Amino acid sequence: MIAVAMSGGVDSSTAAALLKNQGHELVGFSMQLWNQRRINVGPDGEPLPSRCCSLDDLYDARVVAHKLGFPFYVVNLEDEFERDVVRPFVTNYLDGLTPSPCVACNSFLKFDKLVELAQTADATKVATGHYARVKFDEQSGRYVLLRAVNRAKDQSYFLFELTQEQLSYAMFPLGEMTKQEVRDIASDAGLPTAMKPESQEICFIPDGNYSRFIDRYLEEDIQRRLSENDVPMFQPLVQIESSKLKQPESGQIVTTSGEVVGTHQGIHRYTVGQRKGLGISAPDPLYVVQVDAKNNRVVVGSSDDLLKREMTVNRVNWIAFDDLTEPIHVSVKIRSRAEEAPATLTKNEDGTVLVTFDEAQRAVTPGQAAVFYDGDVVVGGGWIV
Repeated sequence: MIAVAMSGGVDSSTAAALLKNQGHELVGFSMQLWNQRRINVGPDGEPLPSRCCSLDDLYDARVVAHKLGFPFYVVNLEDEFERDVVRPFVTNYLDGLTPSPCVACNSFLKFDKLVELAQTADATKVATGHYARVKFDEQSGRYVLLRAVNRAKDQSYFLFELTQEQLSYAMFPLGEMTKQEVRDIASDAGLPTAMKPESQEICFIPDGNYSRFIDRYLEEDIQRRLSENDVPMFQPLVQIESSKLKQPESGQIVTTSGEVVGTHQGIHRYTVGQRKGLGISAPDPLYVVQVDAKNNRVVVGSSDDLLKREMTVNRVNWIAFDDLTEPIHVSVKIRSRAEEAPATLTKNEDGTVLVTFDEAQRAVTPGQAAVFYDGDVVVGGGWIV
């Protein structure tokens, strides 16, 4: 028995079709993660369309499972999703970081919870529509995560936090396929998702406007606190962290030399490398080079000020081996769409890892994931501090 994560898109649908054609017994699970009618409205109150995790997606997943002939279940994980993904996303931005919520979603929900669901259904494997590969290395005795053959669609960057146990369950049927091959298989199988558009945005922010989402989430948080003394109609299955979210405050925009050149209305509106929307004029282009949460200020500078030779990474998860015992040379990806850069990894005494690039990199951004590669093998990864 294989448990298949069904998102309602063409990738997970095709993964299920491939496994079914291979003669596997399947059970499908979809996760209801976020109420798209909550917060997600435009400037004039109009609902924003979403191509991920909507009720339409759940319906499409059910239709695919019915057509392929295997049982299908929807699991409501909205409380867990808010606790483990959405609220940390907001908190990180308020702390001057630029988070990667899709990594947290894969780590804490799409695999962690899916493995639990698979176990209850007596399934021995968990399959998803991710473009990646996994294999067991006899020599090391470890499960190894590899890039997809189709580099343009590779999603291994978002999977670097998977544990050995999670990888032991994982199956990625699309790991050696192109997107067109996937669509052709779905079309030949008569699946209604065959030509469904891809989702590129963060599922709970369909318009990509992070700062507006955070503003509205904070407004909602205030309203919730005002009504805390009211008797709730229901109790959530998972208690959301109740610590009060700090409210953004205006502060200074300063140059690297300390000159005040403007005022910001909350550091959550800025990220390292940003040029547009600064609201300041200067003879030469200025970029955000640091979001200084401690002093509630945004530091701007020239393009050259964005170049860094070193960075520190914490909360490292090693996949190719158990731990780093001596410096190694790898390629490092500091954003999901960034080109990799060669660098040397050295373990610090406090357990963090020092990354020293062969050549300085632009816009190294605290809060983003840094993933280490050796050819197609994902060595491991962590979070830029």
